[in-house]
Amino acid sequence: MNYIVYDMEFTVLKNRQYLADILEIGAIKLSDEGGQLAMVDLFHTYVRPHTYKTITPLTTEFTGITQEQVNAAPAFQEVVSDFQVWLGDEPYYMCSWGPDDKQQFIRHCTLHNIGLNWIQNYNDIQLMFTRLQGGDHGQRWGLKRALAEKEISFFGNHHNALDDAFNTAKLFTKILPQLSLEQNNAADELRYTTSLVYSTGNEKNTPFGHLAELLGTAI
Repeated sequence: MNYIVYDMEFTVLKNRQYLADILEIGAIKLSDEGGQLAMVDLFHTYVRPHTYKTITPLTTEFTGITQEQVNAAPAFQEVVSDFQVWLGDEPYYMCSWGPDDKQQFIRHCTLHNIGLNWIQNYNDIQLMFTRLQGGDHGQRWGLKRALAEKEISFFGNHHNALDDAFNTAKLFTKILPQLSLEQNNAADELRYTTSLVYSTGNEKNTPFGHLAELLGTAI
């Protein structure tokens, strides 16, 4: 069995009625072959934006992603094709810190008429960890705080897709024995939310809480 721990970065939009472009995908593949969970491969790419081809200064400030990087990147359709090849033929769980990355995959695949069967066995590690700590959906833990709680050093830069995926994978490896992972398939889900992923409120424990300050500046 493989476990795919992934993270994505998006265009920062002030108006939440529009669909943010996926700009970066990072993923870590974990395998439990031999009875021990280990990192066996990684996937990383920038993604050329489809809707907003010119990224905003807020996007670069929040994610570090530049216009030059996305201009040279493949389109979403090509990225998904490469990602599916990388996922391989072995059964896998897809895991991320929070529900937003899954929903963005679904929305973008729907926009580009790409099937959803490959988005399978998704589990929200942030929600699971929060519940392990006695919290609930409205009191989610941030990734850095969760790593510190488990005495795991943060590596790299926050809001870098590969670094965030790597840090989430380290935490996931440590708490996996305490988790009961769900089996599911996005293609079987009849309904899903259509709201954009970013919150402009003052939530301190969401990974996008800092956007409240950035979005106070006109785009």
